[in-house]
Amino acid sequence: MEETFSSEHKKGCANCGAELKFKPGSHQLKCEYCGYEEFIEQAKTSFEELELEHYLKVVGDNAYTETIDLLHCKNCGANQHVEENYKSLACVYCSEPLIREDIQKEGWILPGALVPFQIDAKKAKQIFKNWVNSLWFAPDNLKKAALDAEGLHGLYVPYWTFDTNLFANYQGQRGDYYYVTETYRTKNGTQTRQVRKTKWRNASGSVDGFIDDILINASEKKRRDIPSKVAFWNLKEMVVFNSKYLSGFVTEKYTISLKDGHHQSFQEAKNIAYNWIRKDIGGDTQRIDNTNIKLSDETFKHILLPVFISAYIFNGKNYNFYINGQTGSISGVRPYSFWKIFFLVLFIVLIIVVFAIFAK
Repeated sequence: MEETFSSEHKKGCANCGAELKFKPGSHQLKCEYCGYEEFIEQAKTSFEELELEHYLKVVGDNAYTETIDLLHCKNCGANQHVEENYKSLACVYCSEPLIREDIQKEGWILPGALVPFQIDAKKAKQIFKNWVNSLWFAPDNLKKAALDAEGLHGLYVPYWTFDTNLFANYQGQRGDYYYVTETYRTKNGTQTRQVRKTKWRNASGSVDGFIDDILINASEKKRRDIPSKVAFWNLKEMVVFNSKYLSGFVTEKYTISLKDGHHQSFQEAKNIAYNWIRKDIGGDTQRIDNTNIKLSDETFKHILLPVFISAYIFNGKNYNFYINGQTGSISGVRPYSFWKIFFLVLFIVLIIVVFAIFAK
């Protein structure tokens, strides 16, 4: 009989029988009713780097090692694992109602590691409230939304992370700046100025090194692009995956396949190689004419990273605000109140008119 992922992390309180949930900033489960706490036993081994070639060539794009219960949002396409007794049945990204009867079982590559939440919902709500109150011309409804605890969701976002050895040969040019004095005419006669020029010379060589943790967002970026200010986690605090850390939070399944994630990681590796090459060429500026990049001993992990998300609809448009569940950093695309801006401009115009009248 196939074991389902969702059955692994529902654990009852030994004291009162209520469900235990992960306590952010700790390695414990806590009962919200009686306060009982239970330690999450840590794995004795480190998380495993999986051989990429095996998954891509032997097992295939749809490789999975477990099944998970998922609710698919018909509005934005997000695939979310929601616990059976989770209070909110709304999409964390667009607030579209989710129907529990639509739960489907899907296969996924089991996460190898995760960064546990370090801040709880109460702290995240306060961060969001303070941020909203600092915004100029924010709609009043947005400030009300900041007070709604049900509108803020803790979510584990899926990422692919890739490790590889990189070797690259290159041919290019090194540019060194020098300055010459030019004479030019003006209405008042002739003047001189320093003009920068570049002396080019051929350069070639090779670079190599190990690239650790190329991080690729495994969600559809067109719909769910986490701001760069928020999308920074200390991966040194990753722990071996244990489903108990997911208790009390929503977990999103990746929608970018391992194969597509690998393609994106190669582009990142290429950017890293080009940076290494420019540094190796030296000088003030560089040209890279051609290069041959080789990757070897590639491994990957499926990991989960913590964020809090608040979805807000204003004038028919959806806005998402993100809080890093590890660091507490916050960002998002905010709406502006037309009327607040209009009345401010009107007030300034009136002040100018009044000043002009009394100045006569």
